[in-house]
Order: sequence, then C-alpha cells, then structure tokens
Amino acid sequence: MIRIAEEVRDARAVVVLETTLVAHGFPPGEGVEVGLESERQVREAGAVPATVGVLDGEIVVGLTREELERFGADARKVGPRDLAAAVAQRAMGATTVGGTLAVARATGLRFMATGGLGGVHRGFPHPPDVSADLAQLARTPALVVSAGVKSLLDVPATSEVLESLGIPVLGYGVDTLPLFYVAAGGPSVSARISSPDDSARIARAHWDLGGTGILVGRPPDESLDDVEPLIEQALRAAQEDGVSGQAVTPYVLAYLHRESGGRTQRANKDLIAQNSRLAGEIAVAASS
Repeated sequence: MIRIAEEVRDARAVVVLETTLVAHGFPPGEGVEVGLESERQVREAGAVPATVGVLDGEIVVGLTREELERFGADARKVGPRDLAAAVAQRAMGATTVGGTLAVARATGLRFMATGGLGGVHRGFPHPPDVSADLAQLARTPALVVSAGVKSLLDVPATSEVLESLGIPVLGYGVDTLPLFYVAAGGPSVSARISSPDDSARIARAHWDLGGTGILVGRPPDESLDDVEPLIEQALRAAQEDGVSGQAVTPYVLAYLHRESGGRTQRANKDLIAQNSRLAGEIAVAASS
C-alpha cells in the first residue's frame, strides 16, 4: 500500500512534503514549481525530500518529478481519514499536512515542512471547523516547520489547542508564533530556539519523554504587515459564496493572491521554500 522511494529508504535525514499545496495552493502549473523548489531547498540543506501523494492505488513517499507533475486541481484533497479510500478507489490524492503526517507516522519519518499548519477556524463553533492537522500532529512523533498557523484561522484559539494537546510550539529566533504572512504578533511560543541544533536537541528530548508532535514557527523573511484586512474580506467573500470545509483554504488563497496583486502569492512561495530549507537543516542536525 505504501511505496517508499529507494533514495528515501537509504537516507539518514529525510523531510516529508505535502502535495495539497502543489495541487490546490497555487494557480495551475505553478504549484509543481513550488513543490520542486521545496525539494531543492531540502537537498541544499543536505537532506533528502520525500514528497507524499496517492497515485494508482498506492501511497507514494518520494514522488518523482513526472509523478509530481500529475497533481493538479482535479486531485482529491486527502487528510488522515481519506487515505484508505483514496488508495482503495485508486484516486489521485493530494495529501494535506495531516494526511502527510499520517504517512510519516506509518513510515517512521520525523521531519516535515509546509507553509502553514491547519487549526481552529475563525468564528468557531459557527462553523464547527477544526483542521485534522492538529489531532494528527498530536498522534505523530514528528517535527513540522511552518510559518505558524494558516493566516485565515483563529491563531490564538489554535495555540490553546496545541498547548492542550501537549505539542511544543518553538519560535525560530522569535518569542511569538508567526502569523503566516506576518512575522510577529502571534501568541507566545513555548520556547525560543536559535539554530537547527537547538531544534534537534529539543525534539530528541521530547520524543524520549514519550511526546509526539512539535511545531517550529519560522517567521517569513518578508513580513506583509498590512494583509489582515484583506484576509477578513476574503473570509467574508467565502461565506457569501457558500464556501465551507476543505474548500475554504484554496478559495481564500486565490482571493488573496488576486486582490493583493500577487504579493501574497510571492510571499507564500518564499516562505514555503524557507521552511523547507530549515526543516532540512534540522533533519541533518538530528541525524548527526
């Protein structure tokens, strides 16, 4: 059911990458380039990338370029609950953060990079929407590098849930959780770290104590401090158009990219690459 690329099986330092951002996070064609750049950044750090997706009745850990290029807007969005159905129905499945973490748990891989973690949606419990990313991170002994939590979510509420689930939130060079496009201003982190070695030491200790998931928040190099009003507009537009559930994130991202004149799209690409590089560096530090 799971096919692991030989390069991934043989590597000491591996970073898993999702495919939802490839299929649904960017305009057609651009997501593949974002995925390939993420892989390049992981390799530059000295680790091996393992992009995860469901193809032809298999969960693939370490997609080839040709396989990655098959992931487009028609790919099914696959979280932890959806993996078995996608395999059995031979659907093309683009894994979310939670879906990718479920595969990492099954294969023993411990490091991941993404743009932003899912969490509690604004207005909870109306709608009663909480991403499966949180529960899966609580079940999986893995470290995820992201620019904090997705900007369209209720970040303080998500931070409280992370604390309740026993998930350390580490700020990379910062004392507050990054707000995806914005470098500062989020809730306080549980600890500040300053290097990949710091991250690796904390991860080892956390796992030795029986802990599971860890979130490392890396602030984006370029902070879009004026983006919040646009996010609120995008969320109102989604509500007015009747968009809900898993469709909210791609709708809001497309709205932001369009209405910002491409600024958020460029920032999104950059922070994904930055996070991938750091995850690779942490994976290498942990393997030494």
